[in-house]
Amino acid sequence: MAESKELLLETCLLAGKIMMENGSEVYRVEDTMNRIAANAGEQGSISYVTATGLFMGLRSSHYAQVENVHDRVINLEKIVAVNGLSRAYAEKKISLVELHEALKKVNPTTPSFPYWLQVFSAGVVSSTLMIIFGGAWFDFLATFVIGCLGFLCAYWVKKVIDIRFLDMFCASLLIGTLSLLAVSLHVAQNVDNLIIGAVMPLVPGVAITNSFRDILAGHLISGTARGTEAIFTAAAIGVGIATVFTLFGGIS
Repeated sequence: MAESKELLLETCLLAGKIMMENGSEVYRVEDTMNRIAANAGEQGSISYVTATGLFMGLRSSHYAQVENVHDRVINLEKIVAVNGLSRAYAEKKISLVELHEALKKVNPTTPSFPYWLQVFSAGVVSSTLMIIFGGAWFDFLATFVIGCLGFLCAYWVKKVIDIRFLDMFCASLLIGTLSLLAVSLHVAQNVDNLIIGAVMPLVPGVAITNSFRDILAGHLISGTARGTEAIFTAAAIGVGIATVFTLFGGIS
C-alpha cells in the first residue's frame, strides 16, 4: 500500500525538528530526512535545513512542507532515539505510520537525568575545571557551591521568564556576586578562579563546535546562525560578570 506523501513529509520534518532542537548537526539532519524519504520509495527528496527552520519537498510531486525550529538545547538521547527509529524503518521493522507515532512520543518519553543530578554535575564540572585551570584547592568547595547555584539560577530564570539570553545574564550576575562575597568573607581566595570555574557549565561549547562543523560542511547560513547565538550567549555571560565588577568590584 502506497504511503501518503503528506504523512511522509510530516514524518521527515518531525524527525528533523527533534534532531535540530536537540543539538544535531545540519548534515546529519538532512541525511536522516532524506534516508526516511528514500526508504519510503521517494528517492528524489529535497531537504533544506537551517538553525531556525526545515524545508522538505518531493521531486515526484508538488508536495512541500516547512517546519519551524524554536528552542535549541543539547539532548543527545533524543537524537539517538530518532536515529534508532530511522534505522528500524529502514529495516522494515516498523511502518511509516508507526514511525510517525513513535517520533511524536520521543520528546515526552525520552528519559533524562534528574535535575538534582544535573545541578550536582554542574558543581563538579565547575570545581574540577577550576583546579585544571590553575586554581587552589582552598577554592574547591566555594566553586562547587557557586557553580551549582549559577546553573540552578539559569534554569529557573529560563522557566519563569522566557527571554532568550536573560538566563545566562542572571546566572553570571549571581556567580560574580557570590564569588566576590565568598572572597570578602574569606571562604575563598581568588575571585578569578571562582568565576572561571563556575561559568563553565554555562559556556556554549557544543553550539560553537557545531557551528564550525556546519560551516566546514558548507552549511554557511546554519553555521553562522549557530555561531551568532553562541556569541550572544557568551556576551550575556560576560556582561553579567562585568556588571558585578562595575557595581561591587571594590568589595574584593
